[in-house]
Amino acid sequence: MKVLAVNGSPRPHGNTAIMLEWALDEIQKEGIVTEHVQIGGEAVRGCKACGGCSRMEEIKCVQDDPVNPIITKMIEADGVILGSPVYFADITPELKCVIDRVGYVSLRHNNFMRRKVGAAAVVARRAGHVHAYDSINHFFGILQMFQIGSRYWNMGVALEKGAIREDREAEETMRILGSNMAWLLKKIHGVKEEED
Repeated sequence: MKVLAVNGSPRPHGNTAIMLEWALDEIQKEGIVTEHVQIGGEAVRGCKACGGCSRMEEIKCVQDDPVNPIITKMIEADGVILGSPVYFADITPELKCVIDRVGYVSLRHNNFMRRKVGAAAVVARRAGHVHAYDSINHFFGILQMFQIGSRYWNMGVALEKGAIREDREAEETMRILGSNMAWLLKKIHGVKEEED
């Protein structure tokens, strides 16, 4: 089993990355392989709605940029966590490109994302979390994925790099999220729980 975390923040080691790592730590503790990839700050293009992906035998977008390697990684993954800081009450443009292009390619190729496990993670200075959170979860919903929750919405409050570490509730939320994702993946894959 494998979980892929995609960081939509242009800061590779910023608050969004820290939140993703909290969840991945818990998933790794359960013996599940994890990978954390950076897309924020990359030169990626939006979906052109050209339909080219539906005419290709290869499962990829006709545009050759960093989104195609993410498509390959998502095909291989059992679970996906998408993280973004809040930009004007929504996700970053890079993450939106990933969502649009992965979604389009998946729908054109037997919906390879169907029945994978997905979770969102968002961080903002003060507000806008809910809309960004919904943007990510709509992607999971239209692709028939299972969405994982936690004890609260998967969001944190921070501005300066690393300040998310002061948001103890965000850390607890993300760690529970990781634990919940690992639990569901094990159930889906028929892994029996060890006796205490």
